[in-house]
Amino acid sequence: MGNEHGEWILHGLAADDPRRIRTPEELVERVEAVGFLPLFQNEAPGFSVEEWTLAEDWWSGDPARDPWLWRALLAAGGRVAYGKFFARKAGFVSLRWLPRLANWRRDGYDFDARWEDGRARHREKKLMDLFADGQTLPSFEARQQGGFGKGGERNFEGTVTDLQMQTYLVIRDFRRRRNKAGAPYGWPVALYTAPESLWGAELLSSAYEEEPEQSRLAILRHLAGQFPEAGEAALRRALGK
Repeated sequence: MGNEHGEWILHGLAADDPRRIRTPEELVERVEAVGFLPLFQNEAPGFSVEEWTLAEDWWSGDPARDPWLWRALLAAGGRVAYGKFFARKAGFVSLRWLPRLANWRRDGYDFDARWEDGRARHREKKLMDLFADGQTLPSFEARQQGGFGKGGERNFEGTVTDLQMQTYLVIRDFRRRRNKAGAPYGWPVALYTAPESLWGAELLSSAYEEEPEQSRLAILRHLAGQFPEAGEAALRRALGK
């Protein structure tokens, strides 16, 4: 998605293009095939959901064809991971490649070990303590319970994004708030959880025997094969650190 002359423009495929992703199931299959797929267009050509869907379908409100709604369906479905994994922007990772991403981004550390080694910030620790027993929390509750806000910790959004980039948190679903009468209101908000609570610690740590740099290089080699026109430098920038 680019800003052209002050207007946000989506870049997708034509309606009759046989390569176009038409359903949530096809999107899951695409993520499982390529391993990694950011939501929106970036420097690496073809490396996004946007570029494989129909621009007119986005924000249509029709769950049968709206990729913006599909992200919630895929997050809740559990066959792929969803979160801000790509240069602090959202996208999908297959469960086959999630362990290597975790090994690279965590540098071989579970969060508790990172904290004990002095490599995690206090506000990250306060948030991660909320998810220690497999809890799932909407963003506004995590913000409140983590002590963010006036007179407390700062930069909730930045902190929760950092934890997603490090693969310590993922987005599990999206849900609207409810008022005192139980009626939903407002925009859906993200629900966060630790990936271990969804897929188990054994899966997330299964690449720990590999050096983190080996995992990073394996991911880049894989993506270079999947997106040969993108170029390694563009893929590195799309992935982020």
